[in-house]
Amino acid sequence: MRTARVERKTKESHVLVELNLDGDGSINVDTGVPFFDHMLSQLGKHSGFNLTVKTTGDVDVDSHHTVEDTSLAFGQALREALGDKAGIRRFGDAMVPLDEVLVQAAVDLSGRPYLVHRQPEIVELIGTFDTTLGKHIWESIVAEAHIALHIRVLEGRNAHHVFEAQFKAVARALRDAVSLDGRVSGIPSTKGSL
Repeated sequence: MRTARVERKTKESHVLVELNLDGDGSINVDTGVPFFDHMLSQLGKHSGFNLTVKTTGDVDVDSHHTVEDTSLAFGQALREALGDKAGIRRFGDAMVPLDEVLVQAAVDLSGRPYLVHRQPEIVELIGTFDTTLGKHIWESIVAEAHIALHIRVLEGRNAHHVFEAQFKAVARALRDAVSLDGRVSGIPSTKGSL
């Protein structure tokens, strides 16, 4: 089983993430930040991962610490669930439309964290959610997962759609990248490690 359970405790938050890469898209997410819950639910459902997230944080201050720490814990869980990465496809990409929005995502489970993120200017709030956290979510996941991730919003204007299509596109790219490839018996790298 390619699973992980990560608990992260700070003075600002307490996060529990349980991840099963070979799941069926079952999700149970509660961070205290409703829009972020909606986005993490997209990530779990469209990747086919089983994802449980339980976070309590200082949302009375704002949602920054809760969102950041949850993203870091998810990235760590992804890295741990992948193990030595033997037999995986390694690379994944997806092009996802959502009404007027079109997002391209590509991932390399390389062991080297790197993010390229391009999106248009959008409103600063979706309800009470601070949209300036968008890039930081991906930075945090990438830093702990040790993956290279490229996200480009090719078209779009509605902030909710711009966010949601990114999470769906990354989910679909991850779904491909973590998939086991019957033609690959070992580590998919000429270096012998990822």
